[in-house]
Amino acid sequence: MAAAVRRSPPESTQDIIETMPRVCLSDLQGAMEWASDDMSDSESYVCRRTGKIYWVSGETGLLDNEEEIPSDIDDIEKYLPVPDKRDLDLGNRLVFDFAARHLDDQYEAVRSMFRRKGAYRRFRETLEQQGCLDAWYAFSEERTLSALEEWCESEGFSVEQ
Repeated sequence: MAAAVRRSPPESTQDIIETMPRVCLSDLQGAMEWASDDMSDSESYVCRRTGKIYWVSGETGLLDNEEEIPSDIDDIEKYLPVPDKRDLDLGNRLVFDFAARHLDDQYEAVRSMFRRKGAYRRFRETLEQQGCLDAWYAFSEERTLSALEEWCESEGFSVEQ
């Protein structure tokens, strides 16, 4: 006679979420902005075990709060680089999605702007002229937070607001 196999009950979704490292969404957004800065050699990382975010400045080799960088920050098994805007497809595509929804009659003009330097300045001027600047900021913020939440989920982090 075969012995009965006793199985433990499956973990609930809530139990799984509570054991995942937690990342503060607003801190992650700031770290993404930091990592997206093309003017400096800035990077940010999330500890896979704790969810702590490290902001690294390439110029000084220190975190923004003078805390030392972990010596193994490059260990992908322990620390995950925070994506920049391009990694999350929050560059031109975001602009074009907004233009398609809010500037339909100027969509081709907006696309044309982004074939030359100074595109974001001209885009902002267009938004101001059309009275859409606040709508752009709200749209960009919503899409950014959504993309970061999806990234957290795919990387095994839970999000705290």
